[in-house]
Amino acid sequence: DGTVRLWDSRRRYCVKTFNNKYQVTAVCFNEKGDNIISGGIDNHIKIWDLKHGEVTVEMKGHVDTVTCLALSPDGNFVLSNSMDNTVRMWDVRPFAPANRCLKAFVGAQHNFEKNLIRCSWSPQGTKVVCGSADRMVYVWDTSSRKLLYNFPGHSGSVNDVDCHPTQPILMTASSDKSLFIGELK
Repeated sequence: DGTVRLWDSRRRYCVKTFNNKYQVTAVCFNEKGDNIISGGIDNHIKIWDLKHGEVTVEMKGHVDTVTCLALSPDGNFVLSNSMDNTVRMWDVRPFAPANRCLKAFVGAQHNFEKNLIRCSWSPQGTKVVCGSADRMVYVWDTSSRKLLYNFPGHSGSVNDVDCHPTQPILMTASSDKSLFIGELK
């Protein structure tokens, strides 16, 4: 419906609505919780000020729908996955330079299914992990952008990935109705 909504889970109602021109497909909070970061079918990533209800930063770089946003462990960066087959790293600090797209990671794919494929950070922020429509899981080194691993195993699109908060363990979920858990070195 082209909105981002902030909910009070205790009272079960919408506290605030942010109107966007296009559909929103991914959201996350910044580290302080005073901003919402959103992405959608307009291919842009927006930072919304909770207090004033307006967009303070609009980041452009993707050329297709944003499917996931993931805040880095230190809260300074956000990962975005897009149907343009790139995972990008953005600087979301308040006084960042105008060009906030710092890195692009390539390899993970989207296909005709148009799934909202997710990406994630390792607990220390040294690795970037992403699912893919080619049934693989991609892992890159954050600083060098080098592809470290591409794990096979699923027989369907890998739609979600997550790293354990303290151990080198990776969990993946696929359209093949399976979850895999593996070690991430």
